[in-house]
Amino acid sequence: MMAATPASRHPTAIISPQADLAADVMVGPYSTIGPGVRVGPGCRFDSHVVVEGPTTIGSGNRFYPFCSIGSQAQDLKFAGEEARLEIGDRNVFREYVNVNRGTSGGGGVTRIGDHCYFMVNAHVAHDCVLGSHVMMANAATLSGHVVVEDYGTIGAFSAVHQFCRVGVHGWVGGFTVVTKDVLPYSRTVSGRATRAWGVNTLGLQRRGFEPERLERIERAFRLLQRSRLNTSQAVEAIREQVEGAEAGTIVELIESSARGVHK
Repeated sequence: MMAATPASRHPTAIISPQADLAADVMVGPYSTIGPGVRVGPGCRFDSHVVVEGPTTIGSGNRFYPFCSIGSQAQDLKFAGEEARLEIGDRNVFREYVNVNRGTSGGGGVTRIGDHCYFMVNAHVAHDCVLGSHVMMANAATLSGHVVVEDYGTIGAFSAVHQFCRVGVHGWVGGFTVVTKDVLPYSRTVSGRATRAWGVNTLGLQRRGFEPERLERIERAFRLLQRSRLNTSQAVEAIREQVEGAEAGTIVELIESSARGVHK
């Protein structure tokens, strides 16, 4: 990223004296950086971006036109309490992406990890926690208090209900309504009802999963989805019959789920 020059802070941009921007941060025309915003090196804000604080942004992030970052929670219970947004490093926020700060009822913070990609019109509501390498396609929507673990993918025009969790490497197809937790490594899509259709094999292969790891995940899913065992019995069978960390990850999400899981 080029060093800041007078031209890299456009004269029409409004930057609060109470904002703390690294020297090389680029701010485009008509963008607004409010008080309580801290921005690390190498970030770029194109035209018409609005950032409200308290918000902390790491290094190397890119914000395309008309993003709204760190705005107040869209929650009728929000009463102006102190709440913040934390964003890691090297994330991309395309046009019209909206990310809200947290609320006191959800821990007071919305948090985004590193290397995430948010396509046009994606929305991250209050108190969501996203890991790293998360991808949200066009108009994908997270309601409040949603957790998306590392490498989770939310397809275009999909919506995730409040308090749901998308497990590590979980893949949600386009136009899907998620009302329960999404199993790790699974591909979940809408038909007549939302269900997990099995392991996201192609996606995991693209991320370098070896055949042995894939076989362990497939074995766990066969016990969970294709046996005549109920969920509790399947979990015990996975513990006894499937080795590896992947099985433990699947079992942990099922046992900690407050809303149940899509099977």
